[in-house]
Amino acid sequence: MIKTMLRPRWLLALLLALAIAAAFALLGRWQLERAIASGEVVERSTETVLPLSDAVSPDGPPREAATGQLVTVDGSFVPGDDVLISERLNGGERGFWMVSRFETVATASVPVSTIAVARGWSATEAEVQAAIDELAAQAAGQQQTVTGRFVPSEAPAVPDSELDPRTQATVSTAALINQWTDFTDQSVYAGYIVDTDAVAGLTVIDSPVPGNDASVNWLNIFYALEWAVFAGFAVFLWYRLVRDDWERHQEQAAIDAAEAV
Repeated sequence: MIKTMLRPRWLLALLLALAIAAAFALLGRWQLERAIASGEVVERSTETVLPLSDAVSPDGPPREAATGQLVTVDGSFVPGDDVLISERLNGGERGFWMVSRFETVATASVPVSTIAVARGWSATEAEVQAAIDELAAQAAGQQQTVTGRFVPSEAPAVPDSELDPRTQATVSTAALINQWTDFTDQSVYAGYIVDTDAVAGLTVIDSPVPGNDASVNWLNIFYALEWAVFAGFAVFLWYRLVRDDWERHQEQAAIDAAEAV
């Protein structure tokens, strides 16, 4: 059988099988590197307050590094564009948020933009609604600074059938812009700020420091194992073809010997 393996065509086939196995091995290594990278903890200084425009840009998905970042921005709230968000936990207690529309001051790099700001929590819907009514009476254009933690936009959610269909339980930028007055094509941030202060007698929203937890991506490890199996199979397939060729020659030699007798 060794002689069969050393034939030129099977040596060339072996080189091809080894090349294929090497390619599969490289793909497996790449999958392992991805699994390791996904499990690494990236240290971020989320507690250093940054200008909002430095942490994230409007009109696009926010960078992952911006999630949980403390930011500050100058601008003014738009009276009347306040929304009540239900089913929000604060220190483990279920209640309601007040979320308002905030228009930022234009800078050299970022035009006037809109971002939602979560301004306070209450255990009762009536208290949040009273705060909304109070702030709706304020004059427009009052410049102020908002400091808080940036959170990416949440997905819209359909309320339970027993609730009012207008009930909103997530802070979704896509849903809010449909409720804001005279909102057309302004630049908007795909996220919101959880204010470090509260207004109109509401409770400050709990906004803990984001954790740096990381988990191993087992799917990538599974793919790496698959590529290792494929690499081994490429060499095994070469061996089986060589063995089949050798067995054919053995059978033919036996037939020829029998016919000669």
